[in-house]
Formats: sequence, C-alpha cells, structure tokens
Amino acid sequence: MTRPFRFGVNMMKPAGAAGWRDKCRRAEALGYDVILVPDHLGMVSPFPALTAAAEATERPRVGTFVLNAGFWNPALLARDAATTDALAEGRLEIGLGAGYAEAEHRRAAIEFLAPGPRIGALRHLVTELGRLLADPAHSPAATQRPRPPLLIGGNGDRLLRLMAEHADIAAFTATAGYENGILRALTPAQLDERVATYERLAAHRTVPAERNLLVHHVEITDDRRAAAGRLPKIHPEVSQEDRLALPVMLFGTVKQIAEQLREQRERFGLSYIVVLDNAMDTFAPVVEELAGS
Repeated sequence: MTRPFRFGVNMMKPAGAAGWRDKCRRAEALGYDVILVPDHLGMVSPFPALTAAAEATERPRVGTFVLNAGFWNPALLARDAATTDALAEGRLEIGLGAGYAEAEHRRAAIEFLAPGPRIGALRHLVTELGRLLADPAHSPAATQRPRPPLLIGGNGDRLLRLMAEHADIAAFTATAGYENGILRALTPAQLDERVATYERLAAHRTVPAERNLLVHHVEITDDRRAAAGRLPKIHPEVSQEDRLALPVMLFGTVKQIAEQLREQRERFGLSYIVVLDNAMDTFAPVVEELAGS
C-alpha cells in the first residue's frame, strides 16, 4: 500500500515564548504536517513545548521524536501524554525509543543500561502505556482512542520486532550511529536489509504501519556530485556512488530531491519524512512539490 507523503520538522533549538510560537506557525505556513520535539537534556521539555505548538497552530499534528524510555515510567508518561493530547485536541503522536546518550543519563543520575535491558525497558513502557491509555477509567483521558498513534524508532533486530508488534509508525534509523563525530549512514542496500527484516517480522499485521525516516542533511543544488563530495561528517568508507543515494541525505534540485523521495517510498515504503529545524526553510519547496501525492 502506497501512503501519501507526510512531512515533519524536528524542533531542536529552544526559543522563548514568542519565538517558539512564530517558529511553529512558520512550519504550518510552509506546509509541514507534524511539529516534533526530541527528548534531550539541553533542549526544550517535550510536552510543554508540544502543548504550546498546538496552541499556536491549527492544522499540524504534534509529536515526540523520540522520548528516551529511560527517562520515563508508564504512569507519569500516560498522565503527560493524555493531558497533552487533550490540550492539543487529539493531535498528539507519541514517539518512543530505547535511548542512546549515555552522557545524558549520567547528568540526570539515571542508570544507563546495556542494550538488551534498555530495549526491555522500552517494551515495558510501550505495553504499559498502551494499557493505561486504553483503560476507560484512566484519568486524565486522552482524546484519541484507544491511545494516540505510537511511533517507535530504531534499526536493530530487537527494536524492529518491537516496532512490528506495536508501532503505528515504524521509524527507521537509517544510520549506524556516530564514530568520533562521523555519521555512519546506511547505504540503500543496507536499508533494504533492515526493511526486509522488519517486513518479515510484521507479516502478521492486518494494518501496515506508516514508515518514517529522519533526514540529516538537505541541500538544494544544481550539482549533486559536488554536493556528495562535500557531505558533512560522513564515514569515508561510503563510496561516491552510495553518497549520491544515501536515504538520510537529500541534495539536488527540488525536482531531483522529490524524485528521490518518490523512489525511496517505492523501494522502502518511506512516506513520512522528517527534517531538522535548520533545514525547515530549505526543504519547504520539496514539501510544496510533493504535497498531496
């Protein structure tokens, strides 16, 4: 099933009240469908920021991208999510991940677990959050029933299994993290394998999940090869040809980028595309080009 495109912007930079409202309204005016907030120390607190974003806008949905499971317990998250969904009049999406920033855990005096226990904690959070929000007796009550849409992000086998079991939105992390500040972006062939693994795990589903991708870099240019050669912080093992097709890097003319996204939707099923706020204006012509398709 080919889904129509949706576009989100992940708001990484804090702003005062007036600046935050203006930024969210600009995202709406540029055609973005979702305003997102990450869950990192040094950035805005997710739920107050999303409530303000919803109050400042009319059309876009709002969402976490993504909450760090280690920072939350199910009861407190259910309270905050339900409150935010009600204040946003049913526009909330809940994005969850296992967490990866060990330094932030240390700053918050929260134990940073090994990968297996972190994913176990995420699984517990997902199942308990769903149970609490679906309970008619839960107070406060979310507007969306049985709960707001759930996005789960990752690319390891255990996370893909969790995504296949529970996620309304499967967010593929098309990178293998950073090494000494250098991004290990997945090539199209590597993402093919991750998507195929997910599809095998999700074969039992009667309703397919929407598929999401976070784009790390956007550049409008008439010379794709020159742009590929100067891509920032990409591991040198990635060939020139692979750089031209990295799913998380979009560069070229507006029409070339739009065509790349159409091809990626056909190949990987990726229809929900998120950019960082520093690319919000740069990417806007692509949003306009693909709107409604």
